[in-house]
Amino acid sequence: MNAPKIITSLTNDRVKAIRALEMRKVRKETGLFVAEGASLLITARDNGFVPETLVYQTGTAESGITRGLVTHALNAGAEVLEVSEAVLGKLASKDNPQTVLGVFRQRFAEPPPAPKVNAEETWVALEEIRDPGNLGTIVRTADATGCAGVILVGTTCDPYSLDAVRATMGSIFAVPIVKMERSAFISLQRAWAGDVIGTHLTAREDFRSLYREPQLIVMGGEGPGLSSEAAASCTKLVKIPMAGKLDSLNLAVATGLMLFQIRGPQLKL
Repeated sequence: MNAPKIITSLTNDRVKAIRALEMRKVRKETGLFVAEGASLLITARDNGFVPETLVYQTGTAESGITRGLVTHALNAGAEVLEVSEAVLGKLASKDNPQTVLGVFRQRFAEPPPAPKVNAEETWVALEEIRDPGNLGTIVRTADATGCAGVILVGTTCDPYSLDAVRATMGSIFAVPIVKMERSAFISLQRAWAGDVIGTHLTAREDFRSLYREPQLIVMGGEGPGLSSEAAASCTKLVKIPMAGKLDSLNLAVATGLMLFQIRGPQLKL
């Protein structure tokens, strides 16, 4: 088992490489991303993820949680870096700095086999979603409701950006993420065995309905909503009734309502 490498220089090449993962271009080129905080790293470990690199602040490995993460990473053959507070300050987020972070390899799942999806499964598709906070919150809600996976359709924000990963609260390690071009997704909609449910402002049907299994929920992006192609390929278009003057909800809130409406009967206290 290797020992941690100690780094105190802000100009160290490994420090520069990890910091560069703030940029989407670098994340795409390397296939890597950063997750911050012991809570997220524990969730990653419990879901079979091993960090490529684990970074912790000098003096924090005496705690049981960080020591356990360091030991797990070393036993798995990962690179482990012990860094000064100044170095970690360059790597961690400024809003809520953590004393431990991990560099992980991104994982994308294959699309579900539309005609043969298990009847008990519910999938949620997000078309052209642009807000990483919304995306992360939806992944977290998908995890909470036992959703089978999240499909990103077309040009979307990066699910492995720091903001999105943070918003998932670790669910990025538990929920399969699929990427699809719109044309391929439309074909998936048309081949789906159960109901394909889209939310739409012109819909006449209340979202509090019964749906044929398996269900595919299709949500449009912030602002434009569902594309005409995606809406036309849904078997049901539904609307969330509201009493106020606004005619729409935040995307993450609306998706959460849809997921709990459909998945609610399967959830037990």
